[in-house]
Amino acid sequence: MSERITIIDFVEKYTHEYADHVFLREKVNGKWTETSFEKTRKEGYRIAGGLMAMGLQKGERVSLFSEGRNDWILSELGILYAGGINVPLSNKLEESNDLTFRINHSESRFVIVSGQLFPKIRNILDKLTYVEKVIVMDSNVGELGEKGVTLEWVRALGDSWLLDHKAEFEARYKSVGPDDIATISYTSGTTADPKGVLLTHRNYTANVEQAHSVIGVEPDSTMLILLPLDHCFAHVAGFYTMMSYCSSIATVPVGANPLATLKNVPVAIKEVRPHIMLSVPALSRNFKKNIETGIRKSGPTVEKLYNFALKLAISYNKEYYNRGGFLQCWKKPLIALFDKIIFTKVRENLGGRMKFFVGGGALLDIELQRYFNAIGIPIFQGYGVSEATPVISANSEGHAMFGSSGRVVKPLDIKICDEDGNEVPVGTKGEIVVHGENVMAGYWKNPQGTAEALRKDSEGRVWLHTGDMGYMYDEEFLYVVGRFKSLLISSDGEKYSPEGFEDSITDASKYVDACILHNNQNPYTIALIVPSKDALKEYVTAKGLDPESREGKIEMLRKIQEEVDSYKKGGSHEGMFPERWLPSAIAVLPEPFTEKNGMVNSTMKIVRGKVEKFYQDRIDYAYTSEGKALLNEKNIASL
Repeated sequence: MSERITIIDFVEKYTHEYADHVFLREKVNGKWTETSFEKTRKEGYRIAGGLMAMGLQKGERVSLFSEGRNDWILSELGILYAGGINVPLSNKLEESNDLTFRINHSESRFVIVSGQLFPKIRNILDKLTYVEKVIVMDSNVGELGEKGVTLEWVRALGDSWLLDHKAEFEARYKSVGPDDIATISYTSGTTADPKGVLLTHRNYTANVEQAHSVIGVEPDSTMLILLPLDHCFAHVAGFYTMMSYCSSIATVPVGANPLATLKNVPVAIKEVRPHIMLSVPALSRNFKKNIETGIRKSGPTVEKLYNFALKLAISYNKEYYNRGGFLQCWKKPLIALFDKIIFTKVRENLGGRMKFFVGGGALLDIELQRYFNAIGIPIFQGYGVSEATPVISANSEGHAMFGSSGRVVKPLDIKICDEDGNEVPVGTKGEIVVHGENVMAGYWKNPQGTAEALRKDSEGRVWLHTGDMGYMYDEEFLYVVGRFKSLLISSDGEKYSPEGFEDSITDASKYVDACILHNNQNPYTIALIVPSKDALKEYVTAKGLDPESREGKIEMLRKIQEEVDSYKKGGSHEGMFPERWLPSAIAVLPEPFTEKNGMVNSTMKIVRGKVEKFYQDRIDYAYTSEGKALLNEKNIASL
């Protein structure tokens, strides 16, 4: 067994070993700045000293609420060096119940918050039972109030305190053990109330070691993190893995609002020119749609050439592990030519140095993986859950099987179990259950949830029951096929996992932005569809119809039906999914699924339960004879 080190041991080791190398990259006042490994550690010391001077005791909680930036990472290090527990909060949380619940439930003594998000905290401050001080990262936020101080003030306090308390500071961080809690990470949840996942120092360092068994990074590479920093995926696959490989991480500059930040993504990619990006399937789909939009604007000749080249490259690369072959040899020189004249230019829009994406957060459709591999930037899909800190498996360069979630990390015990908890043979679907040093300590103040998720076997070993369904392809590769709780259940009791179809139609059709299948012991399956209104308007306009007219909207509905029917007998996607589970009715929804309306979580996964609850009336209507008809008034009104 490896030495059971803490995050502090880990940071001390690598920030000393790679002291002069760049670790953090951030755009400040229009210019990209670089922070070395050594300065990263020392800034952590300063914040830790300030927190200790303010009275933070070992094991006390500090909520961290900010967009992705250097001060997020430095603040977390400060909290951990002071012996505290970080409570990372998604910057998408609203000041209502979700934000208040997490801060109060964790009994956070302090809140560290960015200037842009400070108003959300200020608005609920009177409801935050345990909060003594609010530490604001920026100084230009107006009145701080009685409880407010700036992060610069905390740093200055740390500087002066450390002069006389160096021994006390060292004693504190050296007292932190591998089984001490490092973070309480609240699940953004696709189910009910959020649970506070207790992740220890050793959970994190063990998972970094495990991640090394399946994925490698060249020294002095740069990763651009597009994910919220509060998630442990960004911690392990981002901060700590890159630190261990002597590499740097960059964050997207924060805009005046979420939309402005999103618009900063392509600019950041071109300026940072990352070698790796940490992303989720929803963002990858956006990249693909943007690339295809750009190609269409280049004219019909370029579009035809691009489509031919793409088809050729996909047919050659197949599912990565089985690419090429003797009968495919003739394609190689053609692909090399097309790569030089077409795909190189596409890659330039993604910085020109990108080697691969690391994808997580949700299931990734195989067509999307084939697409990005064809243009020369493969997406290596992985799988994990917060309760496993989170990495359980991953594909990687030279070791990828598209459609799978990759090789299981080592050391980790994994088994696939049936509904009674019995292990099933290789190739058989069941619940994914794991045992290893990356498995959480439990849920904060939730013994019932802990007992359901963590169960001991006859030998006393603790196994995490993930609630996800999958199967082992062989001894190495894991396939994840959906959530147990996402299962469609037909009127005769048969069950089916819908994610494959949902992801496929979203990726394959430019007219469908999102899709949820529903069948809860009903006579047939229905599809809740978020239409791509811009693409549909373009389609009907090209047919000479007014998109705002009734005739135009009817034509849009027929196009959506055509996209769904392509999966049925005689369609271009025939046979991909069992006919009996394909939708017999379509409910077109009036608005997209967003974090603001609660329909997707911080990793951009659709929160199925919330969608179904919000649109219960449309679900009920789709099971009436009127609602089953495509051209019903509710569908027309939604367009």
